[in-house]
Amino acid sequence: MTIGLIGTKIGMTREFMKSGQSVPVTVIKIEKGRVMDVITKEKRGYNAVKVGFFKLKNSKLTKQMKGFFAKKNTEPKKILKEFRVEKSDQYKEGNEFGLEIFKDKKFLDVRSKTIGKGFAGVMKRWNFGGLRASHGVSVSHRSHGSTGQRQDPGKVFKGKKMAGHMGDKLRTMLNLEVVKSDLENNLLYLKGSIPGSKNSTILIRESVKNISRKTTLEKYEDKIKKSEAKKGKK
Repeated sequence: MTIGLIGTKIGMTREFMKSGQSVPVTVIKIEKGRVMDVITKEKRGYNAVKVGFFKLKNSKLTKQMKGFFAKKNTEPKKILKEFRVEKSDQYKEGNEFGLEIFKDKKFLDVRSKTIGKGFAGVMKRWNFGGLRASHGVSVSHRSHGSTGQRQDPGKVFKGKKMAGHMGDKLRTMLNLEVVKSDLENNLLYLKGSIPGSKNSTILIRESVKNISRKTTLEKYEDKIKKSEAKKGKK
């Protein structure tokens, strides 16, 4: 795993490419990370870097955390995130980094919480068909029907699809295309939608998978090259 960044989801808009194509994008305000602690293999058996994001008032800290930040001689941070790295030698306590670490990256992975939708029935939550909307079904049209078995095994199996709390779960979106990155304003434009409501916290990291597909801009450039090659043959 490599170091990632945490940002705030601002909302959605669209970007116009050179081809005139309108691409839907999600705008993320990236927060600069500060290295709080460097963990080595000798200390804990693995290499990692503890990074702090978002400023926090001293009054909101517990005594233990006040001591931690005083020991590190740094301003308090709201979120502390540990990233495992192959080599921890290149990181030093107090160093800061931002959007520049994704400078040459075309695709990124995003992890965030989905919008909470409260208590939901099976038709909304699991797309059940419900019971028959005809005579004989009494005030239970949207219910889930039977849930368990007979005497053997005499229980409802764990993971059975039933009514319950919907949304508000961590979800990861893989290989989202970087349409634009604004280093001056610390803004990142990713193609498509991202789970979560506005102003929700989002974790961004390098893609875990090896991606061979092309970006929207590369596809357009290839198209132009092919059309030029056809014209040259004529």
